[in-house]
Amino acid sequence: MTLIQPNRRSFLKSAVSVAATAAAARLALPGGAWAATATPEVTGCTLGYIALTDSAPLIIALEKGLFAKHGMPDVKVEKQASWGATRDNMALGAASGGIDGGHILRPKVHLYSTGKVMQNNQPLPMYTLLNLNEDAQGISVSQAYADTGVGVDSSPLREVFAAKRAAGQEIPVAMTFPGGTHDLWMRYWLAAGGIDPTKDVDLIVVPPPQMVANMKVGNMEAFCVGEPWNEQLVNQGIGFTATTTGEIWSKHPEKVLGMRAQWVDDNPNATLALMMAVMEAQIWCDDAANKDEMAEIIGRRQWYNVPVADIVTRLKGQINFGNGRVESRPDLAMKFWGADGATSYPWKSLDTWFVTENKRWGAFAGDLDTRALVDATNRSDLWLAAAKGLGLEPGFADSRGVETFFDGKIFDPANPEAYLDSQSIKAMV
Repeated sequence: MTLIQPNRRSFLKSAVSVAATAAAARLALPGGAWAATATPEVTGCTLGYIALTDSAPLIIALEKGLFAKHGMPDVKVEKQASWGATRDNMALGAASGGIDGGHILRPKVHLYSTGKVMQNNQPLPMYTLLNLNEDAQGISVSQAYADTGVGVDSSPLREVFAAKRAAGQEIPVAMTFPGGTHDLWMRYWLAAGGIDPTKDVDLIVVPPPQMVANMKVGNMEAFCVGEPWNEQLVNQGIGFTATTTGEIWSKHPEKVLGMRAQWVDDNPNATLALMMAVMEAQIWCDDAANKDEMAEIIGRRQWYNVPVADIVTRLKGQINFGNGRVESRPDLAMKFWGADGATSYPWKSLDTWFVTENKRWGAFAGDLDTRALVDATNRSDLWLAAAKGLGLEPGFADSRGVETFFDGKIFDPANPEAYLDSQSIKAMV
């Protein structure tokens, strides 16, 4: 691939919308860098990923030669079996046969750094470098509940689950990692409908690629996971999607490029090179003209080993929820870059919500210093430096502002305690 250097003034002027940014990126992306950066200290690293559509920017950066373009030709992108395996390999580091960073659930940066989910509670300092995507996860339910009317409102399941519990039956509800995004979306959805996720159901952990098979054999009543697994479930007639997570919280952050802090500190130039490559890939992924090719690439055997049909429709915002509900919802499609890179930028205010929500459910103590943890782990400064290296100067600050959820709840990052006080169902310690 060869890149054309766009006129910087015209590029910045056109970058006022996702479409315009993507159009400008088509002129810029396949070739040389917009701006020279210092020579990377290393030519590669090892990144992990789970077979989920939101890992696409890492795969595209490799497949399109963007890592090599930025002086990192030896980057490896390696599939992980589960989020637990990702954690264990992150603890090892690539020098010991593990990984240096990669595609991870956003709260994992906080959970690793505090040692909450690590062996012997040993902290593993981590950095959030950029947000890989927004929206497009799903909460899917067994076909047995098709007549309940359950959707974004989970309350139709309340009496059904209560009856099963009274009869001594377990109610397995799956997510992908304790304290991770899918855990938090499932808990929020249930609690908003009056179902206490700590008492009224049995939360279990299942790796994303195993969700559909487990639902098929009746091992769970519902699950929360990213794509393409909700779409595959519907395509196989095993269950239906009650709601997408974008309906719960519009433009919510999801996965990040997270790296071991030591690797970043030891390799500052390589870090910027790595980020620039992934950011260019995010711009490419957000271009509607590339969706079919993207689905074909990530669906290949060496990446997801999933049919393109299970990937491409929701990627475009064409959502078959199941049970005859098919909607064209571009607002619910996965976003990778956003206007001026607003999707990619790691807003500290969004990290504040994840820490606060994990306080709500007891993963963190209520007196944890949220701001200190966010400041120690969020490297928005590096994102701005990488953006400048690409010829962009979006001028983002720390906060995206007040966030509003589907049930009317408000999260003001300047006053997270008010958000916690507003929640009637919680399990704080």
